[in-house]
Amino acid sequence: MEKLFEDKAFLKRLFNLTLPLAFQALMLALVAASDAVMLGRVEQNSMAAVSLATQIQFIQNMMLCAVTGSIAILGAQYWGKGDKKTIHKIFGMSLRIAFVISLFVCILCVGFSRQLMMIFASDSELIRIGAGYLRIAGWSYLLTGFSQCFLGMMRVTNHAERCALISSGAVVINIILNAIFIFGFLGIPAMGANGAALATLLARIIELVWAVVSSYQKDFIHPSWSDLLVRDKLLAKDYIKCGMPLAGAAMFWGVGFTSYTAIMGHLGTDAAAANSVAAVVRDLMCCLCDGISAAGGIIVGNELGSGDLVKGKLYGGRIARLSVYIGLFSTLVILLVTPLVTSFMILTPLAKRYLVGMMVIMAFYMIGRAINTVIINGVFASGGDTLFDVYSLAVCMWCIAVPLALLGAFVFKWPVLAVYACTCVDEVGKLPWVFMHYKKYKWVKDLTR
Repeated sequence: MEKLFEDKAFLKRLFNLTLPLAFQALMLALVAASDAVMLGRVEQNSMAAVSLATQIQFIQNMMLCAVTGSIAILGAQYWGKGDKKTIHKIFGMSLRIAFVISLFVCILCVGFSRQLMMIFASDSELIRIGAGYLRIAGWSYLLTGFSQCFLGMMRVTNHAERCALISSGAVVINIILNAIFIFGFLGIPAMGANGAALATLLARIIELVWAVVSSYQKDFIHPSWSDLLVRDKLLAKDYIKCGMPLAGAAMFWGVGFTSYTAIMGHLGTDAAAANSVAAVVRDLMCCLCDGISAAGGIIVGNELGSGDLVKGKLYGGRIARLSVYIGLFSTLVILLVTPLVTSFMILTPLAKRYLVGMMVIMAFYMIGRAINTVIINGVFASGGDTLFDVYSLAVCMWCIAVPLALLGAFVFKWPVLAVYACTCVDEVGKLPWVFMHYKKYKWVKDLTR
């Protein structure tokens, strides 16, 4: 650790990448936070319904993780090698896949919104509010895949600051429009949950236009028609080799987390509302470890792609050690903000009691979450070691956490907080496995051709 803090060049590089990426993640999390806070000031059911409805976008984002993750892994390595021609091919390939995913999700949300909400809630009022939200917000999901590809390419080509600026600008616009449409400012009728959906759609349009225009500036990468149509069998093979485990892990993780939300949603409106607020706090706290993970993956990937495996291994070790400190810091912050969060939100007395318990449980869960996020999504992924995440999720989430939560909620009728604790055991269960796999150094690989 002494050598880590003595290497000023490494720390400066990590800080310069982490700051915009963590800020970008924070701003994205603030959209959900603003929805929860503003709708929570209107009524508890609107807040809970929108939180449940946005699980569809969460699943979409998990599917897109395979696309943006492949950009991060292969893009970082080929950028470290200086091969811009291959970077263009990766961009075109990513846009094609993202379009198919986004179109599918859009059709589901717009055409089958009520049926989707019935998966996440049994209360008729929550279903009605959430279905109305999805019918509007579903159109924004069509644009998300394209914007994520453009922003992902900016991150790996030394334009993380612009990427953060675009995302942050779109978030600020989203929050302002939230206030206008939800509460009915500037002479516009108050729209409640539907207003939050309209604000999301307009913000996504602005974000995509801004990203596309930026990509045509000097030193930026932008796709041509030939990039969209080009076929490269060897590169496609590498892309699939990196992307398929990412897609599998993302779906395991995304559907698992959505299952947690659905389980809590079926335990009543108080449990659903408390879980909605706890989820917002969790997502805000994950921004730092997400930023370190993305930045560390780029730095280690650049070194591995350039052929310097020794330095890549060294940097990976330093970033893994930092993850422990990030986890402990996150635990402390959550415990400190718990009284502020519970006093600010308008909840029933029972929902507030649930929220306090969830915050305490989540505080200790964040230690495992931070370490696993940084090491698995950052260090391991930088060298294409993506299959481990699939195995760990299959065992810890789908063989332990999800069955425990289901049995606790619907068979044994455990208390709400006991069921919530079951949804948090997967990250803790991964830790020994992650440390053992790290020591095998399978992630120290140059993936470029």
